[in-house]
Amino acid sequence: MQEILTALSDPTRRTALALLWDGDEHCVCELMARLGASQSRMSRHMKVLREAGLVRDRRDAQWVRYRRNPHLAPELATVVDAVLAAEAKSERKVA
Repeated sequence: MQEILTALSDPTRRTALALLWDGDEHCVCELMARLGASQSRMSRHMKVLREAGLVRDRRDAQWVRYRRNPHLAPELATVVDAVLAAEAKSERKVA
């Protein structure tokens, strides 16, 4: 659990995870563009999410594609859902 909470503690990782939580596969190049992050920075963030078991990766030529881990335990997916929902609600209040 600590590894998951640590992975969720960073705003860039939460934003990337929110994009991946749709269930589709996304290229790291897309995540870089949407988050305004360099390749090395994005790779470091994705490594944390992958090591926490939240995302899966697949190499595609020179790029890596990421997706939500389909085998994530339901209770952990509920934690992620709650964090992402709270983040979205917080952002709506600010806007």
